[in-house]
Amino acid sequence: MAKQLTLLAAAPPLVLVAMLLLSFPFPGRCDVAEQPGADESSLDTGVTGGVVGPNFTESAASFGQSGVARATWYGAPNGAGPYDNGGACGFKNVNKYPFMAMTSCGNQPLFKDGKGCGACYKIKCTKHKACSGRTETVVITDMNYYPVAPYHFDLSGTAFGKLAKPGRNDELRHAGIIDISFTRVPCEFPGLKVGFHVEEGSNAVYMAILVEYENGDGDVVQVDLMESGRRGGGRWTRMRESWGSIWRLDSNHRLQAPFSLRIRNESGKTLVARNVIPKNWRPNTFYRSIVQYS
Repeated sequence: MAKQLTLLAAAPPLVLVAMLLLSFPFPGRCDVAEQPGADESSLDTGVTGGVVGPNFTESAASFGQSGVARATWYGAPNGAGPYDNGGACGFKNVNKYPFMAMTSCGNQPLFKDGKGCGACYKIKCTKHKACSGRTETVVITDMNYYPVAPYHFDLSGTAFGKLAKPGRNDELRHAGIIDISFTRVPCEFPGLKVGFHVEEGSNAVYMAILVEYENGDGDVVQVDLMESGRRGGGRWTRMRESWGSIWRLDSNHRLQAPFSLRIRNESGKTLVARNVIPKNWRPNTFYRSIVQYS
């Protein structure tokens, strides 16, 4: 302790500030909390090597893939994960339908630099005495920066508690880190069509779009935009991934609405939402399409 204090005292002011900031968790980050009772060394996940660093890479979870993983939880015990009900995918209000707080951060093989956002997984636990053995479905909505296994689901408090036997939710949460099994499954959002949220800051030469509620794969790997009018009408322009499930287009001219959007999922299937963004569009506004993956 004395040596640590000496180092702090000798540090330049800017370095000292940075060290202090890094010592506090930031809202919305999927940090692995030191949950009471957690014991990583006693867990059997079928992998070796102990704690896996943040740069660990492994084959990404593909459609229909099953495996074993470790699960932790973060945020409020009965919450949706991050304090802002969002996360690194950009989804809004994940505490409400259709997510209903059944969400998870995923490390890189699950998050896939944002291209895993929206993917659905069935998970269950059986090894802990409080585990119910029931299967629950969660959606990847956030990034796990500090994985403790090759596949690591950092669940919302709500999702983690759902894995427990009736009345034993807090007992399971107290375990902190548990073994689970997982299978990637088709997403189902009953009653919903694919939605597009025009992000704050979008303007006549910059368009940022959040894509939500895709049945099937649940994820998006490419988005293209088609303008109206003579300049861009009839031609698709590739958007590029901004972050999470948000895609952007930086234009060298004033974009002409209404806009059509074309999305492609991991399986290679495409959907086209014609004129889904109207001529009088506004930033920070959600627009529902009439298309959906069957």
